[in-house]
Amino acid sequence: MPLIEVTLVEGRSPQQLRALITSVTDAVETSVGAPRDSIRVIVREVPPTHWAAGDVTIEERRGQ
Repeated sequence: MPLIEVTLVEGRSPQQLRALITSVTDAVETSVGAPRDSIRVIVREVPPTHWAAGDVTIEERRGQ
């Protein structure tokens, strides 16, 4: 049972998240031959204030 976890900064529409889930499921089914109903996808959305690279949050980068 493949389990795929995707972490994104929050802000995408429900339609975009749904399309992502479908695309990831399709990719796993095609690439490793997993049965579709065994594929699990978890999407985690993180606030831009909780994600940083180089000690600068995404929120701070957006404000520049």
